[in-house]
Amino acid sequence: MLRRFILAGAGGAAALGTASYLTVRGMGSMETYASEVASMRAPLPAQPAMLDLIRYATLAPNGHNTQPWTFRLREDGIDILPDLTRRTPVVDPDDHHLFVSLGCATENLALAAAASGRSGRIRFDPAGDGFVSFRFAEGPAESADLFGAIVQRQSTRAEFDGRPAGVADLQALATAAAVPGVELVLITDRPGMNLVRDLVVSGTRAQMDDPAFLRELTSWLRFNPREAIASGDGLFSAASGRPSTPGWLGPLLFRAFATAASEGDAYARQIRSSAGIAIFLGDREDREHWVRVGRACQRFALKATALGLRHAFINQPVEVPALRPALAGVLGLAGRRPDIVMRFGHGPTLPYAARRPPGNVVLT
Repeated sequence: MLRRFILAGAGGAAALGTASYLTVRGMGSMETYASEVASMRAPLPAQPAMLDLIRYATLAPNGHNTQPWTFRLREDGIDILPDLTRRTPVVDPDDHHLFVSLGCATENLALAAAASGRSGRIRFDPAGDGFVSFRFAEGPAESADLFGAIVQRQSTRAEFDGRPAGVADLQALATAAAVPGVELVLITDRPGMNLVRDLVVSGTRAQMDDPAFLRELTSWLRFNPREAIASGDGLFSAASGRPSTPGWLGPLLFRAFATAASEGDAYARQIRSSAGIAIFLGDREDREHWVRVGRACQRFALKATALGLRHAFINQPVEVPALRPALAGVLGLAGRRPDIVMRFGHGPTLPYAARRPPGNVVLT
């Protein structure tokens, strides 16, 4: 079927070139996609409006790129609320990752506001479903390199080059990620990383063997530039180093080739190529501390970016409940719930993920 699809337009492809051919076939072009993404990552104006600050906040990482947040404007600040219509109940049944994502967005917002001369006070309000209150206030200057890294940071789902991280870099990462109520464990020795690798592979295989997980994941996959631009969200195949495909074909190929074994092997290679693994744990299992974990892991990711390091999330051991005790045991923290697992190292830059326009995420 794929061969017939390609041959049907072979003459047009030769005449128009690859980019134009893909556009004709309804997939859009990477040039258009790159332009759209670049506009979301434009530098902050000298006197940013509220929407500019929100645009920077939305560049935060989040599960499946669902962007599960809304923003409420106040005269003296901005509230960040969960958008429960964008939940992922299979992989995140208690909204743990969702509130971690709010914490990541909060950190971006705070850094962008401070860079524009308006520091802020952050407070978690448990009212309703819980939300983050950011109020402009006098405060200390923030690290300029963290702010500068916001538009460059990306979760890079690719193999790294295996080079270790220096001791000074590891110390800088730990210092940047210091947030009250959050503990960070760094693993850089191969035996320890292999133990985590085995849990990631087990979790990957359990998820890929779960039809409900696959349905939920596939609903957030975007298989070509046009789909990714139109939705402004989801996991774009090119951002993971995979080729674009027509929308009707992508799900078929994904189900055929993304097996439990192949995905587990891919994660094993990625971890083997990494310099280390960072694991974040909140002092308590509640939404306020999940937000704090998000702030800590975002600061870690931004500092890594500023140091020339890449990162990617490998959260399978915290997403599969049966594996959480084993991960805590690897850390020597029995009885605790690990919250976020990231690998880091030196690696390539891939296409950035799309974001929805800031006007689409503001409550009116």
